[in-house]
Amino acid sequence: MRLEPTSERLIVDSYQHSAENYLIYLFHIATYNFAKQYIEGKWVFDFGCGSGYGTALVAGSCAKIIGVDIAPEAIGYARDHYQSVNLNYRTVKPVEIEPLPFANATFDTILSFQVIEHIRHVPSYLSEILRVLKSRGILLIATPDRTSRLFRFQKPWNRWHVKEYDRKELSRILVPSFRTVALFEMGGSEEVLAIELARTKKLKWFSLPVTLPWTPEVVRVGCLSVIKSLLRRVSNKQSSSPLHFGFDESALVIAPTVENSVNLIAVAQKDDSGTGES
Repeated sequence: MRLEPTSERLIVDSYQHSAENYLIYLFHIATYNFAKQYIEGKWVFDFGCGSGYGTALVAGSCAKIIGVDIAPEAIGYARDHYQSVNLNYRTVKPVEIEPLPFANATFDTILSFQVIEHIRHVPSYLSEILRVLKSRGILLIATPDRTSRLFRFQKPWNRWHVKEYDRKELSRILVPSFRTVALFEMGGSEEVLAIELARTKKLKWFSLPVTLPWTPEVVRVGCLSVIKSLLRRVSNKQSSSPLHFGFDESALVIAPTVENSVNLIAVAQKDDSGTGES
């Protein structure tokens, strides 16, 4: 199955042609590698697996892993390109519409990377995660850190994002539902992070007229779609061959606090009672 790359669905080969895209790819790889310490020998659920590259990357560390996505074409691509005896993929409906097709307390660890910013009804999302997570199970959430991407008052310039979070906001929505919540930030070398900070600064300013707090959603999304189309025409002029950029994942760091955080990672543990309430 052929899958069109988008800013929300990472296809590895399509992210090797510019330093900006390659760095985004490394952010994803670093997040999945960070997760390996929480999944060794576990039953794992990758909630929002996209094209499946990350699910496959960590499959060797798991007893069993299931990747799900709401896009059938993404799941089809994952099945075609990433296979393992302990790895399965499945299409699901949005949790606001239909519960996850798994029994209560099925998984030891749940990964949900670059998903929560797309969710319109976060309580439904967290409720289903808690339901299928075992007692004392671990949830890992990764999401963009809005502090390096947006003005304090600004709506997301990514047309698919409903809400982007800072550290305080992410903690506030997780703490009531989980026994413990530890927050980490992703940063890196000044030279490499400058690529991402320059990209987001450009988009922050360029999109400002249509991402003000009072901008109707239909206007925001419509205008950002036009902007994205214009930017895609520019990006299509980039090299069609994979390039080498002189840096790799080792340029990135994940720690409790970093300078110029670009992503947040939450590690939350469900309590013993199975309800999530402490």
